[in-house]
Order: sequence, then C-alpha cells, then structure tokens
Amino acid sequence: MKDLFSHQAEQYQQFRPTYPQELYEFLITCVPENKTAWDCGTGNGQVAGELAHYFKQVYATDISTKQLEQAVQLPNILYKVEAAENTSFLSHHFDLITVAQAIHWFDFSSFYKEVERTLKPDGILAVMGYALLSVDQKTDAVIDRFYHDIIGAYWDKERKYIDELYQTIPFPFQELQTPTFFQRENWSLEQFIGYLGTWSAVQRYIEEKGHNPLALIEEDLLRVWKKGESKTVTFPILLRVGKTE
Repeated sequence: MKDLFSHQAEQYQQFRPTYPQELYEFLITCVPENKTAWDCGTGNGQVAGELAHYFKQVYATDISTKQLEQAVQLPNILYKVEAAENTSFLSHHFDLITVAQAIHWFDFSSFYKEVERTLKPDGILAVMGYALLSVDQKTDAVIDRFYHDIIGAYWDKERKYIDELYQTIPFPFQELQTPTFFQRENWSLEQFIGYLGTWSAVQRYIEEKGHNPLALIEEDLLRVWKKGESKTVTFPILLRVGKTE
C-alpha cells in the first residue's frame, strides 16, 4: 500500500470532510452485534472515533505513523501500525470492518482474504468514500479545470476507482442494498483551499514542480468565492456493503 498522506497528516486531520451520521446509523442496522469493529486505513481515526460510540472495542490500523499521531484518542480505540492486507488480529473477530477513502490503495486480493479471515460469520464489510465535490456552477467549473487539466496527470492510477464511484472495484461479497448519502460541509474559502491541499495529486505536483498548483486557480476562486463568505460543499458518498458468501 502506498503512503501518500504522511507528509500532510496535520492538514489532513484539519481539512478532510466527515461522513454523515445517517451512514453510521445505517451500518449499525446491518451488523449482527456491536462488540468489535476494525477500521482499515484509518488515517487520523475519523471513522474509528465515530464507531467508538457504537462498538465496545474498535481497532484501527494504518501504515502511517504520522497519521496515527493525529488520531482521535478514546479509551475503546486501539491503534496499530499495520498494513490492511496482513494483520495480527484473531480470526473471526470482527462484527464490522470499514474502509473509508482507502480501499483503492489496497491489494484487493490480499485484503479480501484478510477480511474473510477476521470477519465473524454474518459480519459486515463496509467500503466507503466520497466522490468529487460540488459547490455551485461557477466554482465547480474552476475545480473541474483544476482536477482534470492542471493536476490530472499527477493522480495515481488508483484514483480511477473513485472517479468510477467504487463501482468497478472487485467486490466478491454478498452485497447489500444501501441508501444514497451525501455529506455537506459549510466552508469558508480558506477551509476549501485547505481541503484541496490534502489531495495527493497536489502534493505530487509540488514535489515535481516545486510550486503549489493551487496558486494557478487562486484568482479564479476569488472571482467566484468572496473572502469571508461560506458556501455549502457537497460530497456524494460512495458506499458498498457486503458479507462473506
């Protein structure tokens, strides 16, 4: 698994969007019990922190020590630096396994073997994420040009799975029907730019070219988004839920 987010771990913790509460409430209706959950590729523990309100014990893993240093700390969350494809967990241990905005970085075959090994009978795997955001027509036009034309060549090939709304990832499980969810954030322009700065393609552009590509759209953003103004930023939620066959 690639580690693309250690460098901006603090920024990632500060600016990444959350997931809607309704999503967690839906997942709880799917699990047989709420004793143990595992959040893979947990990053800053955002999802693990929410699961901790529902489960007796939450385990959360990531390959980035720097990300875990930023993670929310609760008494019933245990963090481990481990790859999702090869863990030290007991077999048939988890009621719920979650992967949020990370599965496209995994080795699917190896990870799914680990899911089958560690998931309880009738346990649930939930793969979630969020697609490209939407603000309004003028802002979206600026972001579309930035996403495709300016930093498009700097996205890793795995990004295609998000562009394809996770519908093309391998998913060898008995799939459950899920509702449609959206996450809406009320952000200032500064928060919005902070979020864009967490994109892996932005970081790769900076590494290769030595300057921040966000500077190339700063004037365009200021024309459509006044300083001090807040706007609603909408993220379509990607979600696939299944149980082992």
